Amino acid sequence: MEPRGYRMVVSTESDYVATCAIAERELVEWLKSKRYDPSGLDDGRTELAAHATLDRDSESGRNGAHSRWRMRETRSATSGTWQSTLVVRSGLPEDKGRTWVQVDIEHQPARADEFPTRANTPGIARSLLDALEARDGQADVTTAPAFIEADEVDDLVEELCDANRRMPVVIATVPYGKNPDDWSRTVVEPLFRNLHGLAVLYVLTPGAQTSFNTALEYHPVFGGGVRTYLPGLDPAWKPDSQRHPVMSRRTIEAGVHRAASILAVLPQRLSSRHLLPPALLNVSLQRMRLRPSPAGTDIAQLRSENTALVSLLGEAEQAEAARVKEITDLYVELGNAERGSDELRGENEELYDKFQESQRLIRFLRARLEEAGQFATAYGPVDAPAITYPETFADLLDRLNELPFLAFTGNAKTTRGLDSQSVDNWLSVAWDGLLALNRFTQASADGQAAGDFLSWCKSEASGDFPFPAAKVAMRESDTVAKNGRLRGERMLPVPKTVDPNGKVFMQAHLKIGGGNTVAPRLHFYEDGPRSGKVYVGYLGPHLRNTLT
Repeated sequence: MEPRGYRMVVSTESDYVATCAIAERELVEWLKSKRYDPSGLDDGRTELAAHATLDRDSESGRNGAHSRWRMRETRSATSGTWQSTLVVRSGLPEDKGRTWVQVDIEHQPARADEFPTRANTPGIARSLLDALEARDGQADVTTAPAFIEADEVDDLVEELCDANRRMPVVIATVPYGKNPDDWSRTVVEPLFRNLHGLAVLYVLTPGAQTSFNTALEYHPVFGGGVRTYLPGLDPAWKPDSQRHPVMSRRTIEAGVHRAASILAVLPQRLSSRHLLPPALLNVSLQRMRLRPSPAGTDIAQLRSENTALVSLLGEAEQAEAARVKEITDLYVELGNAERGSDELRGENEELYDKFQESQRLIRFLRARLEEAGQFATAYGPVDAPAITYPETFADLLDRLNELPFLAFTGNAKTTRGLDSQSVDNWLSVAWDGLLALNRFTQASADGQAAGDFLSWCKSEASGDFPFPAAKVAMRESDTVAKNGRLRGERMLPVPKTVDPNGKVFMQAHLKIGGGNTVAPRLHFYEDGPRSGKVYVGYLGPHLRNTLT
């Protein structure tokens, strides 16, 4: 389940009273921009319009204080409800005087079987960031990206390694020969437009880029590209670099609007999944209260109160349904994660066995070479061609012409979409899998491969392009194969010369990644003996199964 809501959590050194005053002022201006009448705001419910209500509550005590505003907009019976919540919370003692500010935007569909609409960055979030000196850990959270000069690189690296950082840090670079101000105004600012309140934003000046990449040799960014640095960065550990996705200049210049949407997916998911700070977790549940009715007959007042109570009950039922769905989706994610953990355990065991086998073979061969007096050959550097991996999945698609025995028939947009979600070594695994498939197909067309791709991966014939057999599945489960809807998703395109229907059931697939809701898969169809090709009909997020 991909999160569809927007959430901003920042802190400020302003005290609670001052922050509340700023928040209410910006809220009033936001309501005015939406053509609502914000006069008379007070604790309880305010009718802003026929389709909009605003609930305000506040509380103070030994555990601190909070103020909360929640607006609900239902423009029609079929539009669903947009719920916007603003919370200001005084910090706990360990927060050292900081005040917390939280903004949530979510869509609640009119019907349970409908999918929520994705929330964009609201105007209230931008205005709050402009009015407050908002922070995330050591970093300032702003709506405009800050330029980093060469003498500021050390401070930036310290921010990236800050253990208290909650937000991603998104860093853009300036291509060689481009004016930094012009590049920031025309490219970076439009690219970052969906990240306000979700990430800390920087632009490396050309003078800072070299120093930055020297300090973070395993996590560099350059050439007009953009990199998203997730919390928990370890600059000294090379495998950690796989967690921090890169967007290339080519992807950006192909369409800034589309690139901006892709870039925001990961920060938006993290903001929805990240545990709230303890101060915000301790905020009590909101309980809506009705304002006293105007003077009138007892019957009229009772009818008014009854109507209002029925409305509150409906809102409570809608909120409960949303939370139940959220919990159900989280259970699905947990099940997928546990299943992915089992798969990874099996892959690790296989790789460990192969590693031990390789070590034994190396020791044996070195011993034989020593006996033959070829010490330089036994212990000298290996002169083997290095594999150049694609920088992005978009780049991977562009390089498929290097693999003449493969034909990609899938949806390129779906594959390129992995660039916004790749947090592991998916790209290198996918490319290794394609290299192995290409070599297998060549061998199959030449009559040198016996059996299917899985058998080939288990044999010594894989040669220079090995691929873990544990990541290969040649069949789907019977449950998937016999379910019309699930089987239909795996009916993937091939040329009509391969099948007159233009589609075949591609149950064979490579497990590109696991451990989260995306868990990408590569589905393929072997046709080497006939057409001399393997057809890749899908490379994207895990297709639905009985657990999703």
